[in-house]
Amino acid sequence: MLDLSTGPPEEQRMAVSTTDPENAPRPDRRGAFRLLFFALLAIGAGNTMLISAVLPPMTRELGLPDWMAGAVFSFSALCWSIGSPYWGKKSNVWGRRRVASIGLAGYAVSMLLFGVSAALALGGTITGSIAIFLCLAASRAVFGLVGSASTPAAQAYVADRTSTSERTEEIASVTAGFSVGTVVGPAFAAALVSAFTFLSPTYGLISPVFITMLLAAAMSILLLTRLPETRRPQTDATTIEETPGARGLWYQMHVAPFLIYAVGLSIVTGVLTQTFLFAVMDKMDVSGPLAVQYTGPAFTLGAVGVLLSQLVLIPRLKYSSRTLMIVGAIPMVLGALMIIPAGKNAYSILVTAQFLIGLGQGLVRPGFSGGASLAVKPELQGNVAGLVISANGLGYVVTPFFGLYIYEFVAPWAPFLFCAVMLTLMSIFAAFALKPGPDAVADE
Repeated sequence: MLDLSTGPPEEQRMAVSTTDPENAPRPDRRGAFRLLFFALLAIGAGNTMLISAVLPPMTRELGLPDWMAGAVFSFSALCWSIGSPYWGKKSNVWGRRRVASIGLAGYAVSMLLFGVSAALALGGTITGSIAIFLCLAASRAVFGLVGSASTPAAQAYVADRTSTSERTEEIASVTAGFSVGTVVGPAFAAALVSAFTFLSPTYGLISPVFITMLLAAAMSILLLTRLPETRRPQTDATTIEETPGARGLWYQMHVAPFLIYAVGLSIVTGVLTQTFLFAVMDKMDVSGPLAVQYTGPAFTLGAVGVLLSQLVLIPRLKYSSRTLMIVGAIPMVLGALMIIPAGKNAYSILVTAQFLIGLGQGLVRPGFSGGASLAVKPELQGNVAGLVISANGLGYVVTPFFGLYIYEFVAPWAPFLFCAVMLTLMSIFAAFALKPGPDAVADE
């Protein structure tokens, strides 16, 4: 069996410099990247599973307003955006492995708290919409503040071990785990809900929460014990702050366009994810656990789209980060527009729309993630990874109020038209705000 916890003896004796990733030792790199892939998959799956497959039907079962489901995740996203830059910097100080493991452990604790709170609410022990909301929001705050550690640490880990020519492709292959998780999570939830509802009609809806909690705990242990870490962490955090370019990194011209694009994408994906389930429930006239069974196949096909983009198209096309950000927006626009005319007998259109959205997400996410990584020097990889992950969650702070509000009170088609227009503007922005040509590390 492949041992990921150690490298060759000479690598254990050698402190790898972050200033020369192209010449850095790479002990069992493929196995380490694969482990990070599944860790991010667990996070993405559990997060989107709650957003689009568990909480919306659960809030309707409890008689809570739709906006309250979104507000829980709005607060979580705010905590995520606050926590990500902090953990990105801490990964420079403590090491990528330790910080990634902490994130998975925090994620497991948050899922446990969420599941217990939901079970008490469904069982009638916790009553009142405000009390239920506070319990669920508190559990999600743990995810945002602590669970946000894993993703920037994982991205910085990849950046430490890749050359500039291969970084976008390798970041795509690893972060594909999170992207796949975001679309496969609801399908995973649908299967579990279907199985456990027969055993407990009341609590079957939240069974995926506890299963995911166990998976996250197991992944935390695996990362801590099996992920090779040959990079010597900084022992003095002040050295990170004194690194040229570390302060004010988020508004520097070679980084800011990628962060702006990431915020835009988070707004779009937040609206699409949170409104799609409600659109399916209304268009197909279903509710509760049955709604999850309809959305499951759709999100599964979306996962196929993400995999096709990040594991097949990106390695073969060899597009620059800028081109990925432009081209990837096109299928997402088509997918958003296809949802608008879909009626009760057009379920196949909804499924196809999710495939196109997944295809586009699989292209644009590595685009801005890889581009931002290539825009800074190696010693700032943790910093920029934290900023990218923060920006990628920032849109979710407003989308629950914005997307679900206009769906419920303006028009059911309005959120999807908004997403199509915004994606078009984002593609134009990428075309003009980023320099054409091959990716290169910025000179500072």
